[in-house]
Amino acid sequence: MKDISSIDAVQSLLNAQGYVCDRALGTVVFLSLSLGRPLFLEGEAGVGKTEIAKALAAGLDRKLIRLQCYEGLDASSAVYEWNFPAQMVAIRTAEATGGADSTALTKTLFSDDFLIERPLLEAMRPDARGAPILLIDELDRADPPFEAFLLEALSDFQVTIPELGTIKAPEPPIVILTSNRTREVHDALKRRCLYHWVDYPDFDREMEILNARAPEAAESLSREVVAFVQQLRTEDLFKKPGVAETIDWAKCLLALDVIQLSPAVIADTLGAVLKYQDDIAKLHGSEAKRILDQAKASLEPA
Repeated sequence: MKDISSIDAVQSLLNAQGYVCDRALGTVVFLSLSLGRPLFLEGEAGVGKTEIAKALAAGLDRKLIRLQCYEGLDASSAVYEWNFPAQMVAIRTAEATGGADSTALTKTLFSDDFLIERPLLEAMRPDARGAPILLIDELDRADPPFEAFLLEALSDFQVTIPELGTIKAPEPPIVILTSNRTREVHDALKRRCLYHWVDYPDFDREMEILNARAPEAAESLSREVVAFVQQLRTEDLFKKPGVAETIDWAKCLLALDVIQLSPAVIADTLGAVLKYQDDIAKLHGSEAKRILDQAKASLEPA
């Protein structure tokens, strides 16, 4: 059994998986695990919300079940579906062989043999390793009616399948919900969760993260990369780069055997750190050099 008996233990568990966790985040994760409360994480895309669930699953050796939200997601898609093609084959086979009576056939067709489990139902099933990690990712992309359904599912940790009855989790899953805040999630759902805003890290924290995720990068290059990205986030951009982009960019620079940032190198690799053409266009010409000069100046001793 992994030690999660204190905030420090939770931080150490996450750090061991390459996830650098500050005290505030470590505290809310510890409380979520201790109290059995869902954890609701909001923040900009790329700041590491999803990675928390992955790190927890790896650190606790639990199954990770991910429900990726999208517009139009409904309860049936999130809970279960019946395997209609297999059911039709069974019906045709029964007809051809003069098989079981209709009552017995119906009971067979609507049994576990023909049930396709989706993430919410899968998370309610017992697991030998312990309660799974249920990641409900980017909830803000789903429609409000789906939130209303989640209220019931997360309150009682049970789902109802009309043909089979109510299925209740023998041990509630560890639930982590994330949102990029493209819209506000209803207060009723938030009240059932512990809440934390995952912000962009400061320079020292981002250096720790980069050292953990790209340890082969030279210290000098890592410092330049982090300083440049930190400066870039102060610019008027449509989409500011997240920590994920910092890591990706550093790995791209390593693949190119870059040992020091320059305007030319930045221009060649901007697609790793910025994802919108309008943002990339703003850094053409002297702008990249200006930001690089400011980044290097911030690294000089006061």
